[in-house]
Amino acid sequence: MKKPALPLAVLAALLALPAVAQAHPGHGLAQGFAPGFAHPLLGLDHELAMIAIGLWAAQAGGRALWAVPATFVGVMALGGALGMAHVSVPFIEPGIAASVLVLGLLIAFAVRLPMVAAVPLVALFAIFHGHAHGAEMPETASGAAYGIGFLLATAALHGAGIGLGMLIQRCTVAPVIRFAGAAIAVAGVYVALS
Repeated sequence: MKKPALPLAVLAALLALPAVAQAHPGHGLAQGFAPGFAHPLLGLDHELAMIAIGLWAAQAGGRALWAVPATFVGVMALGGALGMAHVSVPFIEPGIAASVLVLGLLIAFAVRLPMVAAVPLVALFAIFHGHAHGAEMPETASGAAYGIGFLLATAALHGAGIGLGMLIQRCTVAPVIRFAGAAIAVAGVYVALS
C-alpha cells in the first residue's frame, strides 16, 4: 500500500515560519514566564536548531528519540546558568550558527551517530544556546520564571520537530525529511552570515 504524500507546500510553509524571525533580536525585558516561553519562538537560530533536534531524533529513532532532546534541554539549562553567572564561554555566536548548519546536514545526509557521539555533540550545541540566553536573563525570581518558560518552549519545539519528523516518515518518501535538513542547513548559513 502506497503511503499518502504530505503536501510539500505544507512542509515548505512549516520551514518558512521561522524565516520572519531574526537571530537574537532585541528581546526587551527578559523577565517572567511568558517572555521566556516566547523567546525561543522568536529567534531564527533557536527555532531552527530546536526543530532540527527533534527531526534528527525522529530520524534516528530508538533511544535517540528521547535522549537527544532531553540532553539538549538539560545541558541548555547548565549553559544558561553559566551565562547568568557571567562565566565566559568562547565562540557562542559561531557555535549557535554551527549548530543549525551541522544539525541540518546531519538530517540531510541521514547521519545516525552512535549515542556516545550524538549526546556530546548535542550537549556542546546546548551550551552555546543556553549561555547566550542565560546571559540575557535577570538574576531575579522573574528571571527564574523566564528560564522555566524558555526551557518549556524549547522542549515544545523539540516535540514539534519529533512530531513533524514522524509524520513526514509515515506519510511520504524518505527524501522529504532529508530535504528539510538541507533547508535547515541553508538557513544555518544565513544565520552565520547575518
